[in-house]
Amino acid sequence: MSEENVGRVRAAVEAWNSRDAELWTEYAAPEVEWMPAGPAAVEGSVYRGREQVAAGLRSVWEAWDVVSFEESEIRDLDETVLWLGRLKLRGAASHVELDQEFAVRFVLREGKLLTVQAFTGWRQGLGAVGLSE
Repeated sequence: MSEENVGRVRAAVEAWNSRDAELWTEYAAPEVEWMPAGPAAVEGSVYRGREQVAAGLRSVWEAWDVVSFEESEIRDLDETVLWLGRLKLRGAASHVELDQEFAVRFVLREGKLLTVQAFTGWRQGLGAVGLSE
């Protein structure tokens, strides 16, 4: 099942990069929780449920006219998948560009995203799953 989980995570990341909230939520459980980090995090927000997550994704895409994830490594940890890579952003109004190391911990249940927790660095992401660099 975990290879399928890796495939689902990669598909969800591709849906994000394509700015397709409806497709992204198809990979999510109805009770999904998204905890963004960095520029997407608004006062430590947690988005719960497909509708809230989809609205949160759209708000990020409105604020940033370039938002993409570039995978460097993916760790298959059975029901958890740790995505490690870079986040590239450009502000819609400011045109400020960001390019930073980024990690996302995906917890899946029955092939659906249940928890999506983002980190502004690999060290934090690795620590969240009990690993070190």
